[in-house]
Amino acid sequence: MSSALHVSGLTVRHGSVVAVRDATLIAPTGGITSVVGANGAGKSSLLRAIVGLTTTEGTIHLGDRDITRLSIEARIHSGIAYVPEGRRVFPGMTVAENLLVAGPSGRRVRSARLDAAFDLFPQLAARMTHHAWQLSGGQQQMLAIGRALMASPAVYLLDEPTLGLAPTVVDDVANSLIRLADSGATILMAEQNAGFAARVSRNLVTIRTGRIQSAPVEN
Repeated sequence: MSSALHVSGLTVRHGSVVAVRDATLIAPTGGITSVVGANGAGKSSLLRAIVGLTTTEGTIHLGDRDITRLSIEARIHSGIAYVPEGRRVFPGMTVAENLLVAGPSGRRVRSARLDAAFDLFPQLAARMTHHAWQLSGGQQQMLAIGRALMASPAVYLLDEPTLGLAPTVVDDVANSLIRLADSGATILMAEQNAGFAARVSRNLVTIRTGRIQSAPVEN
């Protein structure tokens, strides 16, 4: 199986603190790979390094392309979509506006991707004219993932998608991510909830104090 994302020897420092140390990780094309660990283990630092928000050592390949030295804008243009912890939708914009602002300029393609986002998240379709601040936390998380879908990325980076969500909402997010992966999407997810990660993932990786503890293992 080909790899959509390959990280090798990645080290991230925040001043004198090493947040991630010599991490090697492969996210196969199609399906969900989860990085599981406690708060402060280095999960978010790993994702932020991949998208280019922090300075790193090591190499990052997106498919066959070395993106290690690219800017964050260039990495996103190359096919990385990043959904940070805390959703960070645009509260004063409607659901539809939040999605459309992340879509391509072509009307037909943008319309098709909007339909795909609403198909994946029917709750958003029912609230397309509502402002984002009117949504529940779970609906805002769906909106953040839907906004990433509008870019049709090669790899989705999801940071703690279930944080603060009620169990029933976690189930909705799980089902949506499984459907997204089944459609051929590649997802790298940082997650504290090991049960959730095991449920949705093809591969699980553990991280502790910045070190990858196990290689990906197919479920």
